[in-house]
Amino acid sequence: MYYIGYDIGSSSVKAALVEAETGKKVIVLNEPQNEMEILSIHPDWAEQDPEIWWQHICTATKRAIREANIDASKIQGIGISYQMHGLVIVDKAGNALRNSIIWCDSRAVEIGNKAFAEIGEQKCMEHLLNSPGNFTASKLKWVKENEPEVYNKIDKYMLPGDYIALKLTGEVTTTKNGLSEGMLWDYKENKVADWLLDYYGIDQSLTPKIVENFTNQGVVTEKASAESGLPAGIPIVYRAGDQPNNALALNVLNPGEVAATGGTSGVFYAVSEMSSGKSTRVNNFVHVNYELETPRVGKLLNINGAGIQYRWLRNNMGNESYEVMNEKASNVEVGSEGVVVIPFGNGAERMFNNKNIGTHFLNLNLNIHNSAHLFRASLEGIAFSFVYGMECLKDDNATINVIRAGNDNLFRSEIFSNTVATLIGHEIEIYNTTGAVGAARAVGLKDGDYSKFGANVSDNDHVMTFLPLHNAAPYEAAYQKWKQELELILTTK
Repeated sequence: MYYIGYDIGSSSVKAALVEAETGKKVIVLNEPQNEMEILSIHPDWAEQDPEIWWQHICTATKRAIREANIDASKIQGIGISYQMHGLVIVDKAGNALRNSIIWCDSRAVEIGNKAFAEIGEQKCMEHLLNSPGNFTASKLKWVKENEPEVYNKIDKYMLPGDYIALKLTGEVTTTKNGLSEGMLWDYKENKVADWLLDYYGIDQSLTPKIVENFTNQGVVTEKASAESGLPAGIPIVYRAGDQPNNALALNVLNPGEVAATGGTSGVFYAVSEMSSGKSTRVNNFVHVNYELETPRVGKLLNINGAGIQYRWLRNNMGNESYEVMNEKASNVEVGSEGVVVIPFGNGAERMFNNKNIGTHFLNLNLNIHNSAHLFRASLEGIAFSFVYGMECLKDDNATINVIRAGNDNLFRSEIFSNTVATLIGHEIEIYNTTGAVGAARAVGLKDGDYSKFGANVSDNDHVMTFLPLHNAAPYEAAYQKWKQELELILTTK
């Protein structure tokens, strides 16, 4: 028997089949082969057609069944992970009324800032644990203000994963996780933050029915079965945003455990016991195992300028492989002989209170420095940004006991991982897993047996562990130099 998991990203849709009994991966693939298009008809806008996600779900499912050579009737359940913070709006027939306004769209920043100022920091931080910000609720307000003819046709708003669940089951539902991503969950009252909807002038009836994370959330219809190749009647039993789901995939479930992601952007996601939000630089979201008696919250620190910095160097300096770049970088001493790279060239950074400071290459000496120095300084600069982010998390009362990371490009670099582990003072466990695999395995968590789930992760996925190096002094000196350069830039922005 098998479980299937989906991870609906903004670049592709990933699908994974795992064995129900052992959690062992059977196949993982993604659609399309090239990245999905993101529409940006105005600066800082980002949209995608939700129907495209569904088409890729169907294609990926049929491919997975065919290439794994399994009997589709043996798939017993579905788990869904999805890009966070997006807005999908549908009419009474369940049809999308417009493109989804996705996570990296910035059009609602001022709407959220105004709400934070007028409602008040104290109420927002005590009830939402965040500022309303540029999240789903603010995006819905933007539609109301700018597209009233569309707004008037809305039957329900939802998150991207909710839309895929609708396509599979015909039922319109959401989760506490999804509402918390949109700044629509009141932690203090343990209910929908209707007062924020009222402030925005949004009809409360537009909120879908809430279902729990690990429960039967609806079953595959005959229509969805015909389109996707999934058996009719099997249930969706799990749904979560990509970062909480990545944490689950890495067995990060308890206070003190931290999930790290080192892709185009970087993320620390620290599980904590619930407390009022302290810093607007850190976002707090309902974690997958949130219960009223044990309210687990994920503190998310996002770094936009991470792997994209290293990829930019690769694309613009001969397109060498990452392995060759890492090898060249390893021949340069810690501190890159004075070269400093500030890697924040991928838009406004929330940990700098939404300042956009750009990428900076500093202290280049054209007589002694070469591409190897830039490679090392770039890896160090990205690593230092993670360390700086960890300081922000600790300022927000996060406890750090163990860090677990996926086996992605950045964490495959010994320079990067050793630098982060040494400066943070914690070992980093590396696991070869993905969000789609985590979502598939989560299907078996309907009985709440997290210990068995964790054993599956450890038994199937552990790759290596990076330990803090004994001689931390050169790393600390390089970090302080980097931080000094960063703070000079921040004071001028």
